[in-house]
Amino acid sequence: MKEKPLSLQQRQVEKLKELGAYLRQVRQERSLPLEDVASKTRISARLLRAIEQGRLEQLPEPVYIQGFIRRFADVLGMDGEEFASDFPTGVGFFRINYSWRDLPAAQLRPIHLYLLYILLVIAAVQGLSYTINRSAVQAQQESKQSNPQSAAKITFEAKSSASAVKPGSQPSTPNQPVKVGVTLKEQSWIKVIADGKTEFEGVLNEGEQRTWVAKEKLIVRAANAGGVLVVFNDQKAKTLGDPGQVQEVTFEANRRS
Repeated sequence: MKEKPLSLQQRQVEKLKELGAYLRQVRQERSLPLEDVASKTRISARLLRAIEQGRLEQLPEPVYIQGFIRRFADVLGMDGEEFASDFPTGVGFFRINYSWRDLPAAQLRPIHLYLLYILLVIAAVQGLSYTINRSAVQAQQESKQSNPQSAAKITFEAKSSASAVKPGSQPSTPNQPVKVGVTLKEQSWIKVIADGKTEFEGVLNEGEQRTWVAKEKLIVRAANAGGVLVVFNDQKAKTLGDPGQVQEVTFEANRRS
């Protein structure tokens, strides 16, 4: 009787337990505290502990888990890239195998072959882009369903009274819209929702800057909060959270009572 193949999430759970147990064994053999590893990798001890214990539900998207495993292994003196490659992320690549013998070569001229090659390249790029985007969205949805509380959530509301504003910041005026700018210190996946509508979802690289405006509420979710600087209504720039932390922050406009 054929065994039913494991789902992607089941394979991720089993492989994470296997890799995490080995990382914990090597770390303990070298008498290296988890806090020291956290300091060297700039990954919070909470996430490193979840990796060692194989707790997939406490971790962000699989592509980031693979990156955390690689940095963890590097600190222990291992080949992190090779070690982390065993963890399945669900993001694959297409390989197109096409037999030219199936074509009526006698009727094709060089220009025809060139145009056909261009079409194949375009189709491959589009298929690859679709697969990567779909895998990233599915991974995010699985992460949210398995652990809806995994992302820390913070709400900021612009207040018109001076007592509600931190020192050095400027109080907003009534009915002022929400304006949030982000600057990437490190690469991070980011999702932005303005007044209930998704304005952006994807990966921003180090050095990129973006600004979004909402009438009432703007939500920013990041997989690597420590790599994201935010500016709320032209106030002082602040880091969204800790390195490697999944963080969701809500910025709300002041409402005139």
